[in-house]
Amino acid sequence: MKATKTLFAAICGALVLSGCFGGGSVERRVVAEISGGSNPYLWRASLDTLEDLPLVTADPLGGTIIYDWKTYAGAADERIKATVYILDSRLRADGVKVSVFRQVKQDGEWTDAAVDADTNIQLENAILTRARNLKASELG
Repeated sequence: MKATKTLFAAICGALVLSGCFGGGSVERRVVAEISGGSNPYLWRASLDTLEDLPLVTADPLGGTIIYDWKTYAGAADERIKATVYILDSRLRADGVKVSVFRQVKQDGEWTDAAVDADTNIQLENAILTRARNLKASELG
């Protein structure tokens, strides 16, 4: 059983990294197949919502998605990264937690900086909205 879960996680990870989640019927099939771990709608919605950030690791069974640092053109001396935790196998408002990290460049060194408290909540709400839309499109 453990070998099966490990193999499934490896296949899902390969699909995520290869970009094979992009099509309609394949997306629905993969969303339906992720079970025993994180909620598949929250999982897919998290990847969609934060697709602009570079992906470091994604563990669908453990429910953790880690993104790497990204600098945007309009703010070259600032960078952000994020981690998403999917906390439940059910689609619930408290089933996702986002942690955003921010650094600013001072004297050529990256130093930690405060993140607006609303940022995490806004991202969580965006993920929840996307997850609900994914579920509704599959049901409808």
